[in-house]
Amino acid sequence: MNTNEIMKPIVYSCSGCSSAAQMANYLAVQMDRNGTAEMSCIAGVGGNVKKLVQTAHSGRKIIVVDGCPLACAKACLGNHSIEPDVHIELTSFGVAKRQHQDFDKKQAGEILEIIEEIADQQLTLQAL
Repeated sequence: MNTNEIMKPIVYSCSGCSSAAQMANYLAVQMDRNGTAEMSCIAGVGGNVKKLVQTAHSGRKIIVVDGCPLACAKACLGNHSIEPDVHIELTSFGVAKRQHQDFDKKQAGEILEIIEEIADQQLTLQAL
């Protein structure tokens, strides 16, 4: 891992079965791919995988993207006494939680821009 990656925040997402959960995962993957954050595995944190729990406790800023108010990704971190620096819950942005359906990719693209801006603003304010 290079120094630039060490400075990036970590992003975790819900990746459950609903359309909102799958959008959360998609958004986190996009944040990783475009360099906004480095995605890590919330299932590993929830499963107490030592290396992944250590990553979560590394002191880097943490962004969590949850699909719905159940906030499962945030809860997985909470089980290890970790609070995210930024928590995004997609239904608060009007994302519908549907079973057996795909998420709206156009809506996801619009929300990606918004949440990247929110994360940047919140992390910048915390650094002051």
